[in-house]
Amino acid sequence: MRTLIRPTGFVDSPFGHDGKVARLAGGLNWFSAVELLHVEGHRRTASELVPVEGIEDRFDDAMAAQWGALTSARRPLQLGERTIRLDQPQVIGIVNATPDSFSDGNSFADAATAAAAGADLARDGAAIIDVGGESTRPGAKPVWEGDEIDRIAPVIRKLAAGGAAVSADTRKADVMTAALGAGARMINDVSALTYDDRSAGVLAVQGVPVILMHHLGAPETMQDNPRYDDVLVEVYLWLEKRIAAAVAAGIAREHILVDPGFGFGKTVSHNLELMNGLALLHSLGCPLVVGASRKRTIGALSAEAPVDRRLGGSIAFALKSVEQGAQLLRVHDVFETVQALRVWRGLRDQALTPRI
Repeated sequence: MRTLIRPTGFVDSPFGHDGKVARLAGGLNWFSAVELLHVEGHRRTASELVPVEGIEDRFDDAMAAQWGALTSARRPLQLGERTIRLDQPQVIGIVNATPDSFSDGNSFADAATAAAAGADLARDGAAIIDVGGESTRPGAKPVWEGDEIDRIAPVIRKLAAGGAAVSADTRKADVMTAALGAGARMINDVSALTYDDRSAGVLAVQGVPVILMHHLGAPETMQDNPRYDDVLVEVYLWLEKRIAAAVAAGIAREHILVDPGFGFGKTVSHNLELMNGLALLHSLGCPLVVGASRKRTIGALSAEAPVDRRLGGSIAFALKSVEQGAQLLRVHDVFETVQALRVWRGLRDQALTPRI
């Protein structure tokens, strides 16, 4: 049996609560309690709600390591000449240079149009532009590497030349190599380096950050009745193993980010349970990326609203994520999300302003 630590009991300010609250991952959130999840196999068998005050007296070595991961600051991302601070939430803007992505597939006539759209997202406040050339929506088929490179390399090259910090959304080693050669400085791999056994080696040599995303099955079949004993615990344990595998392959731990993979082999119920328990994932010690923008769960909860009418739900998920310390939000609607985060940041700044 092992015990996992999920922060809860969030408070507006640490002032006047010395020893009673802890700071989450060096960010703008403080918590006053934790839920201790007692886990056997792949599921929790019991839980306890415990105040932060005096909690370290209960720690064994494994729990002490988790606590250190929960409360330590995340290093800034260095994407070429761009430094992305992670002591406050940031936005990753999505550019899908694909004919069939679930939200904005076939939106761009050519690379110049896609790059212009990405530049607009950067002006709207996106810290990073994530360019993808293969749809991984439910039911999507794999794309040949050559086609994927042809779709994204010119877009990345134009965005990087314009000064944007660019990430490449791909699960293939050859595409990663081409994208990095075109100017991308981070890789977003929805397979968490499981699709192509050469990918980890490429990233170890290149020394760039990588997002490891949880998934269950391939895009073609991942939504065919996905099952978990305990989705929150299983996602945590799976990501823990993928982090260890990446480190063993030579990728520096400080270059690893994690994403719980909303909608990737998960039902509406699974997605909601993950969102409610999101803060648990900080004890993995890596920056947390959340991509819930326009996902089907929003439609399912709002009379099957189509993709282009899911902005409100996307903002709700974004704010729920940052309330639990998520450092990066991968979104389609950058202007609106950045505006929501600025209001949220204003609230946090006011709460963190001493009255005396």
